[in-house]
Amino acid sequence: MDTQSKEFLSRYLNNYSPTGHEAPGQQIWLDYVKPYSDSYLSDPYGSVAAIINPDAPFKVVIEAHADEIAWFVANISEKGYITLKRNGGSDAVIAPSMRAVIHTKKGLIPAIFGWPAIHVRPRDKDEAAPNMKSIFLDVGAQNRDEVLAMGIHIGCVATFTDGLTWLNGDRYITGRALDNRMGGFMIAEVLRRIKENKIQLPFALYAVNAVQEEIGLRGAEMISRRIKPDVAIITDVTHDTQSPGYNKEDADIACGRGPVLSYGAAVHNLLLDRIIDTATSTGIPFQRIVAERSTGTDTDSFAYSGEGVPSALISLPLKYMHTTVETVATEDVEKVIDLIYNVVIGMKGNEDYRYVR
Repeated sequence: MDTQSKEFLSRYLNNYSPTGHEAPGQQIWLDYVKPYSDSYLSDPYGSVAAIINPDAPFKVVIEAHADEIAWFVANISEKGYITLKRNGGSDAVIAPSMRAVIHTKKGLIPAIFGWPAIHVRPRDKDEAAPNMKSIFLDVGAQNRDEVLAMGIHIGCVATFTDGLTWLNGDRYITGRALDNRMGGFMIAEVLRRIKENKIQLPFALYAVNAVQEEIGLRGAEMISRRIKPDVAIITDVTHDTQSPGYNKEDADIACGRGPVLSYGAAVHNLLLDRIIDTATSTGIPFQRIVAERSTGTDTDSFAYSGEGVPSALISLPLKYMHTTVETVATEDVEKVIDLIYNVVIGMKGNEDYRYVR
């Protein structure tokens, strides 16, 4: 990963993009990819697509989602403490003692997740884990009026503040919101590589960074209908199952072993075969995983949009999902980029993915 890529990744990951409020992060992403694309589009809810060869009739999508889990201010007590509701799959168990910011029209307001000291909590096996009824934010206010004077009100969004860190030299990347801004980073790097290698594509390529995945794949649902692609390759993260607390019998996935390819009803088998053939011919190692009913990713929205879009999922192994220390292996990031790039440049733009002809 060169200096330019690292600087972009740092800017992009250290920015806040809570679900429903992704615009600042989307602007960072779009500013980076504009030099590597011919045009772009943005939809009313904030999904964006950088486009190469936009006038070509055959449309190929590579996609990631831009949003991160967050919290809503739900209530403000008389004493100035703030209770919350989830915005996406936020985990109350990890919240105590975390730092946060509350997004207001006056700017970002620093906050902390307070928690009773160990001295005063029950010290037995029945001690309750943190939950949505017990966690709260403290902004250093004496009362509700002080909180309101800061510009904080019910409906404001709060996010954790932890940023990007490199582990073991630069072998691992850790921080909040790698799910799935790593995907946005990877498809941006595919665009960059196509441009720098002066590849002339015989089709239109849409690199899509979609919003609102964390609350039901909503951004992908909207923009897939707008683009009406012929093919879609989605990238997201999936669980590394090697650390304590995971069941490897369900899936034996590890950081450092390469991209993860999914099998399932939404995943088009002919497109998946093409991806596997590409990985094999280029020497890119990969792992396999099964999605029982749905992938739970934007793959499902693209696959079932319009009249149906042949879609596949290339996932990045990730440790500690939906925490502030989400962790990925740099070599996996590079291999996902390599795989998507090689699949894309190998397409002719006239592929027929019908099972029955």
